[in-house]
Amino acid sequence: MILESKSGRSLEWLGLSPLYSSVNSNIKTQNKMDNFHKLIEGFHNFKQTYFLKERQYFESLEKAQNPKTLVVACCDSRVDPAILLHCKPGDLFVIRNLAALVPAVTQASNPCSVMSAIEYGVKHLNVEHIVVMGHSHCGGIHGLMAPESIAGETYIQDWVGIASPALERLQAMTGDEDEKTRSRHCEEGAVLISLDNLLSYPWIAERVKNGQLKLHALYYDLSEGNLYRFSPDSEDFELLFHTIENP
Repeated sequence: MILESKSGRSLEWLGLSPLYSSVNSNIKTQNKMDNFHKLIEGFHNFKQTYFLKERQYFESLEKAQNPKTLVVACCDSRVDPAILLHCKPGDLFVIRNLAALVPAVTQASNPCSVMSAIEYGVKHLNVEHIVVMGHSHCGGIHGLMAPESIAGETYIQDWVGIASPALERLQAMTGDEDEKTRSRHCEEGAVLISLDNLLSYPWIAERVKNGQLKLHALYYDLSEGNLYRFSPDSEDFELLFHTIENP
């Protein structure tokens, strides 16, 4: 099947498979586009509320991007870093993946989407900060801690295995923590593993050593709505802001 745009031009050059065409045709036939329509409506609201009212700002973004901060965050739909950190388009260079993980230099595949984006941010955008932000109730870390839940899912298994040192350290600890506390420790540990892994790349370690680049570890608690930052002094994640209680 050859797709055509509204202009009448054939989209055959895209190389879309017949399966893609038939699937999308069935979706239209079955009128199951409600969620997609919400996205289109959302874009319309964005254009009316932000783009047209801040045209000069968006014109400046058209010329170039100059973010100072690169964020590695989880792809969980509940923890969008731009929203949580109240940033505008152009403020953050964001890389999202399952459990906000960064592979060590010995683990990175070739090609590796995560490291290609980090390399671009560091070498071409000259970001000054890299933030790794984990969160509570992380499905990826749950899979690491409960491998039976991802049995046979090799892509997930291999990826979350990057954080296995955090789980190994947790298992070596003695204590009677409940499951929620153990999960939090593993989630926080995974963030620190990713921070360590960043330093395994010479071009990152050199910039950190020279003061050109700073690394930060953040943890967002979904239940509390609180943000924590790892402090090397206390060797723990410390609350950044107290929750503002509803009146």
